[in-house]
Amino acid sequence: MLDVEIRRPRTEDINELHHFFRTVIIDTFNKEGIGDELEDLEAEIESKKAYLARDLTSNGEDRFFLLALERGRIIGTIEYGAASDLICKCTDNALKELCEVGTVFVHPDYQRLGIGNLLLENMYQTLQNNRISEFCLDSGYASAQKIWEKKFGEPAYLLEDYWGEGYHHMIWRVKVDFND
Repeated sequence: MLDVEIRRPRTEDINELHHFFRTVIIDTFNKEGIGDELEDLEAEIESKKAYLARDLTSNGEDRFFLLALERGRIIGTIEYGAASDLICKCTDNALKELCEVGTVFVHPDYQRLGIGNLLLENMYQTLQNNRISEFCLDSGYASAQKIWEKKFGEPAYLLEDYWGEGYHHMIWRVKVDFND
């Protein structure tokens, strides 16, 4: 069993996180068969770097990250913040008031070991502590969509062929249970 630490990011984590984002996103794009979409790949990496910067400069008020570390090495991330422009656009602003949980990344060497579930459990606790009762989550990656469908059921929004023929985009609306 892995000894995983969950904590907030620190300024000294920036370089390792940038490298982590690049590693996971390149791996995901390659597994999805879109590794040659270099402009989209770089845009995805830059958006995650920007989210991280917003977390660090706002002390978690604007975006809020949690990291999973094993022996001091970053092996996973999750964050939440305002619903993205993409979610707002695709839902005609129906989810604009919800926060979005995203950047659920697990290093390729640590996938399928429960790291994503551990991060999600910790995020649920964070949302509960902040009295957030509902969030949205989206994905254009087929591999992630299977995971989210298993965890959250059918998406609230299915945008068929959004990213091209056979490449759908899915958006979930998820209630947070309160245990008090």
